[in-house]
Amino acid sequence: MKKLPSCVQIDLNMIHKRLILLVITTLVFLIPAAGCGLSPAASPEGETDMSIQVSSTAFAEGDIIPKVYTCDGKDISPPLNWSGVPDGTRSFVLISDDPDAPVGTWVHWVLFDIPADLSGLPEGVPKSPSVAGVGTQGSNDFGKTGYNGPCPPRGKPHRYFFKLYALDIELHLEPDVTKAAVEKAMGGHILSESQVVGKYGR
Repeated sequence: MKKLPSCVQIDLNMIHKRLILLVITTLVFLIPAAGCGLSPAASPEGETDMSIQVSSTAFAEGDIIPKVYTCDGKDISPPLNWSGVPDGTRSFVLISDDPDAPVGTWVHWVLFDIPADLSGLPEGVPKSPSVAGVGTQGSNDFGKTGYNGPCPPRGKPHRYFFKLYALDIELHLEPDVTKAAVEKAMGGHILSESQVVGKYGR
């Protein structure tokens, strides 16, 4: 058999090494994607226990949100109730936003450190930084504290998500923090989550 030139042998060895490196690199990325070593509660968007259930007596899932809870009415927060709280819950977080806004997801309400012994929120939570027995409120995308309701441009109705998270910690953040800051703080501490969605159009 004719012997290959030494330069060709070196090139083949380099190709072989690069193929092995490519296979190892691929496995490194594929194994985590398959779920090895990842905690379901690593982020607010991860898969978590859905045993908790949140609802509102003001509107059913997918129904129209009454005008009183919008900028066309009194602009007060709707009543919310929940059940199925998991063991170990230390506090709740509530985030309400509109993913259909023209500029991207628009935040309407950020409320955190809701006491673990509560099973709901009354209608019309005051728009102050801290509400005794209710929790601490962050800033919304209107640049205000507390709840500001649906106020979409004219056209197709928007969806408004009221998302409840049960946490194994209390966040102890300052009032008027953003949704992003709250989500970062609660990453890896979500025991269960649920949501109720209403619609509103003009």
